[in-house]
Amino acid sequence: MSNDPFLHELYDEIHATPTQKRLRNLAPIPVGAVFLPWEGMKEEEMREHFRLMKSLGYTCLKQTMPSPEFSEERILLTALEEGICPFWFDRGGWDDITPEFLESLGLSPEMDVDEALENEKVIAHNHEKMKERVIRFCKMKQERRKARKIQAGDKHRVPGVVGSESGHELHDDAVPAFVKWLKKEYGTPQDVARAWNAYEVGISDRMAEWSTWEELEAEVQVVVTDREYRHLRDIMRFRADTFIQQYIEEPAKAQHEIDPSMPSRSGGEMGLFLSFASRGTDMEGMAKVMAEYGSFYPSIHLAWHFEEVEFEVARPMYMQSRITTDWAKGIWTATWESTGGPQFFSGGKSPFVEETRNRVAGYTVDEHSQTQLMLSWLAGGFKGFGLWCWNVRRAGWEAGEFSLLDKNDEVTERAIVAGRIGQAAVKHRRELWSAKNEPTLGILVDWENEAMCAAQGVTGRDRFKGEPVRARIGASRALINANVPWEYVTPSNLFDGLGPRYQVIYAPYALSIRSELFEALESYVKQGGRLVLDMPTSYLDGHGKMINTGSGSPFAELFGTRLREFHYSNPKHTPLSIEGVPFEGFAADLDPIDAVVTGRYQNGKAAITENPHGAGSAVLLGAPAGLFCHRPGHDEMEALLRRVLLQDREPSFTVEGALAYRLASGKADHYFLINDDPAKSVSLQTPAYDYASFEDAIDGEKVNPKVIELPPHSGRWIRALKS
Repeated sequence: MSNDPFLHELYDEIHATPTQKRLRNLAPIPVGAVFLPWEGMKEEEMREHFRLMKSLGYTCLKQTMPSPEFSEERILLTALEEGICPFWFDRGGWDDITPEFLESLGLSPEMDVDEALENEKVIAHNHEKMKERVIRFCKMKQERRKARKIQAGDKHRVPGVVGSESGHELHDDAVPAFVKWLKKEYGTPQDVARAWNAYEVGISDRMAEWSTWEELEAEVQVVVTDREYRHLRDIMRFRADTFIQQYIEEPAKAQHEIDPSMPSRSGGEMGLFLSFASRGTDMEGMAKVMAEYGSFYPSIHLAWHFEEVEFEVARPMYMQSRITTDWAKGIWTATWESTGGPQFFSGGKSPFVEETRNRVAGYTVDEHSQTQLMLSWLAGGFKGFGLWCWNVRRAGWEAGEFSLLDKNDEVTERAIVAGRIGQAAVKHRRELWSAKNEPTLGILVDWENEAMCAAQGVTGRDRFKGEPVRARIGASRALINANVPWEYVTPSNLFDGLGPRYQVIYAPYALSIRSELFEALESYVKQGGRLVLDMPTSYLDGHGKMINTGSGSPFAELFGTRLREFHYSNPKHTPLSIEGVPFEGFAADLDPIDAVVTGRYQNGKAAITENPHGAGSAVLLGAPAGLFCHRPGHDEMEALLRRVLLQDREPSFTVEGALAYRLASGKADHYFLINDDPAKSVSLQTPAYDYASFEDAIDGEKVNPKVIELPPHSGRWIRALKS
């Protein structure tokens, strides 16, 4: 057996840029919050708050804002004077601890990194650097503010690329840039027309006659129907690429050239359960840029970013941290803007779920729920905290909400607990930075599939654009509920060689599979992997054309089954069930060739097939299992799905009655137990591992793994020390 079955070395190499190597060496865990000045604030009051923050374990400001009395520069410099780093990245903005750097300060080049980080000369050097950085940062911010007014019509930024949430919409002013993008992608107008299915009936007679780029540019907005999927995908891809280049990469590169050790961050103010392709946005693409320049993050606010999951928190919170880390494999991720306190009056209205439309998204955030949130973030691989906010806004839409302090600016239990968790993360930061997820299973997340489903939804069928995301949620739910170690895997991960990291790859709602992805999945199976596709699948290729799934096709060879057509389980007309489990949604007419039938519909027809292929096997599940489990309560389908995915694989650890996540590290493994119920006692069983003892990672007290007390709607962080 390989001594690196999870391909940790390859995982670490993929994004091992100079920036990420520096960050891994420093291993920063910022514990930050937003400080909001108020009318009439006195300097001593401000300093008292910074001292209080420091005493409770907070290390930095996530952000601040100017007030009539105090400029942003003055606030940031005052924080620095009180021992609070003025920036979100904390020690992530320090110079790397190299022999050359140590010698430049008159220190031994062989000094240990962590010893150097506590050395007075190193601290003083970086203190001065932070001071210079504050002054430069605030000056540049003022200059940019002035430049925006002067350069409002700057054509360097393509008009229409940013501003619309409909990613398929192309502003007329952006057409020349889009045509330039098409030239690079396709080469000739004829190749564009062919890619856009011009020679298929009902698309566009005129498009097939394009002979020059001038003709294409003049007609692209008027002759191509919205019923053609590939050109809609191309507009989404163009908008995503342009946004990344001009709004993410160029500013980050410019900052890096000025100050190479000052990290940039990207991700931002969008809930992670949206269909990003439909908005012309590529989050994995943003993350890859941050490999060179800093950190990738999501904004996680309870009242704003959970509409699509009907305001459920415990499981979706982990899904959000998990997908952020997995889009950015090996890149520094953290929650640089996330909920710090309760909210009742803020948040948006859900446009996606009728049952939650206009519902108030009210939340209690106390010491228990704050624990649940922060441990879920750590479990998903986050290395740092940026909480909105330390103290309340005193007027406006969010007055009195979101803060760690109460509405009278008094310390709360949640502020104390958040500081304690943050300091425990700082204490164990080396273990957290070296910690690895060890997944049994990978859930495939494919931007191209989501783009094709978004194209389907353009002509009034809005629901289709969100189906892959909802299927991803359901798949994740089924695994979380059984403590199965998993992570999200993307096509680029497969192209980079990470496929064998996963014993099983599950592709829920893979409606569209392009040829290069199909080849990568087939290679994965041949190497010994288990591939599972549910319904609908393999309907369209990367150009929006029907995939041949009949006799002699690559699909039939891989799955040993002909997929003749889809059916649909409609409880009011044609209800179907698999092995006694009823469901609603897409079903399949499966015609096995060489595959074994391992499950049947109630009418006796094949519903689950498995085909040995090379050293692995390929499975078709004739139900939309992931999508059907989107909402809680479908226990039978979740169990069926797990049986299909995992077969007889034994769990490496179990915790009955709680959600449990594990990170593996050298000296100790870390277990994060999340309780979504009233207070209870649970038992942690670890048959696959040999541990010497267990302790609470926050207070250091010894823990009996057979009797772990969990507070209500909270969690525990257990450190399992190795023998």
